[in-house]
This record gives sequence, C-alpha cells and structure tokens, in this order.
Amino acid sequence: MSIEITCVRQKLAHLEESLHQSLTFQLPRSPFSPGRDIRVLKPEDHPDKKGLSSKEGQARLLHDLASIELQAMELGLRTLRDFPEAPRSFREELAGITLSEGRHLELCLNGLEKLGFQWGHWPVHTLLWHATDSSDSLLDRILIVHRYLEGSGLDAGDTLLRRLDGVLESPLHHITKTIFTEEVGHVEFGSRWYREVCQSERTNPEEDFPRRMNSLRHKIPKRIEPLAIEARKKAGFSDSEIGYLQNLRDSMRKASQLKTPLSSHPHLHSPQDHTS
Repeated sequence: MSIEITCVRQKLAHLEESLHQSLTFQLPRSPFSPGRDIRVLKPEDHPDKKGLSSKEGQARLLHDLASIELQAMELGLRTLRDFPEAPRSFREELAGITLSEGRHLELCLNGLEKLGFQWGHWPVHTLLWHATDSSDSLLDRILIVHRYLEGSGLDAGDTLLRRLDGVLESPLHHITKTIFTEEVGHVEFGSRWYREVCQSERTNPEEDFPRRMNSLRHKIPKRIEPLAIEARKKAGFSDSEIGYLQNLRDSMRKASQLKTPLSSHPHLHSPQDHTS
C-alpha cells in the first residue's frame, strides 16, 4: 500500500500496515514507479539550490533528504515484496530498518515545515528507486540498496556534517546527525547479510563484490564524493572493497571531467551539493 499511495503523509500512516502485509506475503509485486503527490523531474531539470546560510537553502536540503528517505523506505518495502523467499530473520530486520527510514522521512518533513516550507515546494526524482528492478537477485538488491546507495549516503553525510558546523542553529543539525548516525547501522545490515547470503550460496564475498559491482555499474548512479572510510569500516566494508570503490570513484571522476559535470545524478544521496 505505502508504495502505491501518492500522499506522503498517508504513506507514513500506512507504513506499519504495509510492513505487516509484506511480512505475511499479502502484497503483490512492486509497481514500476512509486506513487507521488508532487512533481517528478529528472535531476538536470531541477532548479538551482541556494546556500545553507539561507532558510530556503536549508529547507531545500531537507526536501532533498526527505525524497531520499522516502525512496529508502519504499525500497525496503520493495525488497520485502520481491523476495518472499529471503530468510525470515533478514526480512524481519529489514522491516525494522524500513520503519527507521520512515522516521527519518517524518523528521525531514517536520523540519521542512518548521522552516516555513512544504513538501512539494520543489520537484523530486525517483532515480534511487529505478536503480533496482525485477531482474535483481537478492545479492544484487542488497549490494545496490544497502551497500552502494546507502553507503554513498555515509560519504555524503560525512561531508555534510562537517559543513553544518558553519551553519547557525537550525532543524538541520539534529535531523542530519540522527539520520547519518543511524545510516551506519543500515549499511552494516547490508554488509552482514551480503556475506550471509554469499555463504549460503557458497560464494566468496571478496571475489563476488568486484565481479557483481562490475556487472551492476550500468544501473547504479555515479558517485564522486570522497569515501567516508572510517564510517564504511564501521559499516562492515573490508579494505579490498574500499579499495575497489576508491578506484570506481576515480574512474567516475575522470569520466565526468571528460564529459559534462555529473548532472545525470546530482541529487542521489548528495544533499551536500548545496553551495554556501
């Protein structure tokens, strides 16, 4: 239900019911796109951002974060729907993480309103959702959502928290610190279960990670932020996985310099892209 519902507040109101239905196999397969009650545009068609020194810039950041948390919540529901055969303990833990994403979304929406703005003041994208599809295996989905997309959130959050030191008191401080602190646990969930599923499939995770990442590169958004190495280690990334991601980031940076700036995915877990 929460995926198809358009009103963001109703999505939150029905989240627990949707999770219960997902855990008891009462929901259909996932739709092509999630429901939205506001404009959905490609990121390159979004208006420019203002600096974090202004209330509008702070509100825009919260709006972008709300869109990210909304998609993270929906992706949790999508995985529960798409993989009913996944281990029960995995599904139950994922349900708890999905509830956490819903709390993050609510924090962002409430903070946005405290700053005098409403959900829908700016357009959003659904590119995080569309980084996944029905062809994913369970290992693909864990890698894409929890280790790549949410892992990229650790990189973005590390930079953002440092930048917020120069911003006067704002709802941003508590909200962003809460989100990015809890995000470490979400990514650790992915790292742990990635290895659990690899083991159950008799696959070496250190060999599978670069091979699978290479096969999924055409689906995942480009990321060029510096890696938050300590946060990633806390979240279960090995040195070899971090080395692979460093090389991947370097290749993406070179590609972006040869072409136009990475406008194709500028908002994907990149709330720090606001100028100050």
